[in-house]
Amino acid sequence: MMASNDMDLAKIEQGVRLILEGVGEDPNREGLLETPARVARMYEECFAGLHQDPAVHFETLFDEHHDEMVIVHDIPFFSMCEHHLVPFFGKAHIAYLPSESGKICGISKLARLVEVYARRPQVQERLTSQVADTLVEQLNPRGVAVVMEAEHLCMSMRGVKKPGAKTVTNAMRGIFREDAATRAEALSLLMGR
Repeated sequence: MMASNDMDLAKIEQGVRLILEGVGEDPNREGLLETPARVARMYEECFAGLHQDPAVHFETLFDEHHDEMVIVHDIPFFSMCEHHLVPFFGKAHIAYLPSESGKICGISKLARLVEVYARRPQVQERLTSQVADTLVEQLNPRGVAVVMEAEHLCMSMRGVKKPGAKTVTNAMRGIFREDAATRAEALSLLMGR
């Protein structure tokens, strides 16, 4: 059965059955009978961003002639590490300095943008850059700053087993990359609690 978003749920279910068998489980035992279908539906949700165009969230902009920073911090997100297919989760912090024309987007669009890219197999570094680059493409701002901090379960529950360790990535574009004082101001406002 194919889902409307081009995900092959039947193939995902087959794969989950193989994994269960591979770890020595019986996919036909009562507690696991529906697990392949549940996992397929979960993956459909977790990877929905693969079939979404982030540009749709920027079709409406507002001409407010705003010339100061717009900042939204502590945007929660969940994503899946493309190396191990286990979650990483944390918070995104975004600042942008509108273009000379002062056009802005609705602030919820920043959270939606994070969501589109987070719902794909990811690495945090790419996720951070994709959010920044899309804002540059869609808003033509004078600057963009994106900081993401996350805990990776591939590091917390396996491998080095260091729960609570946070990975922090950033992407600076425009004036936030070029001007140290503006960058410092943005980081202070983004990370200030």
